[in-house]
Amino acid sequence: MRGAFSELAVLVRIAFRNLFASRLKTLIVGGIVFAGAVLVVVGSSLLDSVNDAMSRSIIGSVAGNVQVYSSKSKDELSIWGTFGGDPDLEALDDFSKVKKTLETVPNVKEVVPMGISGAMVAGGNTIDLVLAKLREAVKRQRTVEASPANAEYIEAEKGHVQQIIQVLEEDHKNLGAISADKQRAEDEQQALATASAPGFWTGFDQDPFAALEFLENKIAPLATDADLLFIRYVGTDTDVFQKSFDRMVIVDGTAIPSGRRGFLFAKFFYEDRLKLRTARRLDLIKQNDVDVKAPIARDPDSLRRIKENQAQTREILLQLDGIKARRMAEKLRAFLKTPEGDKVELAGLLQQFMKMDDSNFTPRYQFFYDELAPMLELYRIRVGDTLTIKAFTKSGYVQSVNVKIYGTFDFKGLEKSALAGSLNIIDIVSFRQLYGFLTADKAAEIAKMKAASGAKELDRGTAEAELFGTAPAAEEPPAPGAKTVEATLTPGIPAGTPEEDKGTVVEKLKREELADRVYSKAEIEDGVVLNAAVILKDPTKLKESMAAIEAAGKRDGLDLKAMSWQQASGLIGQFVWLLSLVLFVAVLIIFAVALVIINNSMVMATLERVQEIGTLRAIGAQQSFIRAMLLVEAGVIGVVFGSLGAAVGAGIVKVMGAVGLRATTDQMYFFFSGPRLYPFLGATSLVAAFVIVLLVSALSSLYPAWLAMRVTPRQAMASEE
Repeated sequence: MRGAFSELAVLVRIAFRNLFASRLKTLIVGGIVFAGAVLVVVGSSLLDSVNDAMSRSIIGSVAGNVQVYSSKSKDELSIWGTFGGDPDLEALDDFSKVKKTLETVPNVKEVVPMGISGAMVAGGNTIDLVLAKLREAVKRQRTVEASPANAEYIEAEKGHVQQIIQVLEEDHKNLGAISADKQRAEDEQQALATASAPGFWTGFDQDPFAALEFLENKIAPLATDADLLFIRYVGTDTDVFQKSFDRMVIVDGTAIPSGRRGFLFAKFFYEDRLKLRTARRLDLIKQNDVDVKAPIARDPDSLRRIKENQAQTREILLQLDGIKARRMAEKLRAFLKTPEGDKVELAGLLQQFMKMDDSNFTPRYQFFYDELAPMLELYRIRVGDTLTIKAFTKSGYVQSVNVKIYGTFDFKGLEKSALAGSLNIIDIVSFRQLYGFLTADKAAEIAKMKAASGAKELDRGTAEAELFGTAPAAEEPPAPGAKTVEATLTPGIPAGTPEEDKGTVVEKLKREELADRVYSKAEIEDGVVLNAAVILKDPTKLKESMAAIEAAGKRDGLDLKAMSWQQASGLIGQFVWLLSLVLFVAVLIIFAVALVIINNSMVMATLERVQEIGTLRAIGAQQSFIRAMLLVEAGVIGVVFGSLGAAVGAGIVKVMGAVGLRATTDQMYFFFSGPRLYPFLGATSLVAAFVIVLLVSALSSLYPAWLAMRVTPRQAMASEE
């Protein structure tokens, strides 16, 4: 043993002597090893950090540690959908059974029912909203709710409609000149002329509903500020969801009350898609100019948004009635210090105001929100409104629900992430109805209708007799005074309601009943879901828990498939895998080049040392000693420069961990799980660097060692001569 250590010590001394003797070769080879070690340590540390951060984003926002769905599904579950739309998933018929089974797995902490889908929502344009308010006010004025205040409100809304018509007339003057359909343009101009004529408004009070019908059918379609919004939502037990995903916080309004139907907008989606475009552009300019410190003059996006705000003032003008228009013009003249006697119209004042740069942006941004915004509807759909969602069910027909918007929410640290902010939340009962599943409400309604109408199930054997009248006589009809279907289903219809209005009243009562109803925990859980998120007690036991979940499903006769958070997030979850592949290829290329260069350098060095090697052979050195000498030399270079590279790489990671890497895009915000990524150094990174460096060093010295073993004392003497 002592002899082996002594021989190793000799080899190490020779190796260090040769390193200093061939400084150029040592620096070339060592520099390559050094750079490779730095790359491996920094690259693998960044990958580990991004993977850890992204897992927190996905697990903490919607996926949980594991997603469970039916193994009979045609497609794999993908939380954010696929290029072809939502995956085709087989429903899990009874969530309560699924939950009971999953809770038998020791590592399962919480089970959250889910279903993810999407729908188109029509927000309506400005004139639609104004006409709807005006129609309701006119209806109130014809009932016991009539009042002087309501009459004043009607006059104000009429003025607002007239203001909108003036804006539309200006737009259509230019539009008519370039329109390819001249007849249509003339018809639209004629409709606008009719609606703007004094006689139209003089006769409004005599037949307001006829006038409103004209405005709704002829004028409202001319306003082009309407949006069809595609919203994606996750149906869930909102109490369990908020408890399980503790990063979720309510920003505006309140959480959906326990057991109630309701809807929550993701704050990012709400700001990005439902806010007045002018205000949203100002927010984005502020985000770049003030928060990110990107001057407007050097930011193409900010310059573009300023031009759009100058050109697109009509969305503000359409919201203003005569009184508000005058007030806004006065405020703008005072702020812009417009000379007295200057008769610039409100549109021109807004264009001047929106001409912003680095010197005036902050005060103008503040003035907009302090003085102008209170006169505007900043959001097309507001917290507290009732949202009508229409969606195609799985069987292809259209289903709709009305749900109250209780508020908006965010996930802490992901406020600016478009991915985390793309999914809104709806209660699981409403989701089931939209998706086409038979809800408890619908089942109860059908049962009442069947009971009241005498409908019953037919046996296959007696169906013909029942249908064609050869069956035994039907039961006696209900006794006089028995409740009708309508009365049974919708008590509370006011006496004297006209027949033609009863259907409307019935639907209104049903909506009110559903909105006010509180569902029990059993009703929420004893129903259909598409998938379920599972939160684990120990996330490090992910694979074992997935196997245990599927085994528990088989035991209880449930077709369950478990999928990790990374798989369930689709391409987004594979991002780290793609980065790992890129790093692997980069390291492979660098070390392949290093292998060639180191090999060539050591071959040249070996040929220069033929005399030395021959002399060693002459005094009794065995071939194994020569081979070991060159391997140790390569190993010493690897250890020395690899250690330096690993140390420098670790230092770089420590500095980045202290300062943080700033997220510059929405996607990076999600991948970093917040505004900054703080990389950490893992032992795996250091071990990987040393293993790769030593392996490359050993491989690069094999051929030179083989050449050295073939050197004989005779060759050494020949080279000397």
